[in-house]
Amino acid sequence: MVQRFDVGARLSEMAVHNGVAYLAGQVPEDASQDIQGQTAQVLAAIDALLARAGSDKSRILMAQIYLADLADFAGMNQAWDAWVAAGNAPPRATVQAALANPDWKIEVVVTAAC
Repeated sequence: MVQRFDVGARLSEMAVHNGVAYLAGQVPEDASQDIQGQTAQVLAAIDALLARAGSDKSRILMAQIYLADLADFAGMNQAWDAWVAAGNAPPRATVQAALANPDWKIEVVVTAAC
């Protein structure tokens, strides 16, 4: 059985199947903040979704990070390093990408065990 969360016309924020949570790309709600602020918002959204699936950041299997500008890599890493579960840093990729909203600096997709 597939369980979907926050289903919209175009996408669901998360789907859970066979003990794995697949999150849609998470973006900041307040795009006026700098990269550290936007990253913190995105990571908080990930925490909230994972909690709804009975999971948490220590169970992340893979993270994909999209930055609008690679000049923000260090600032993003500062927020990430403060958030990531000690001893449970997941496999991760970070790439530069044109994001759907030009004010977004970051989008993060994660897959996690439940």
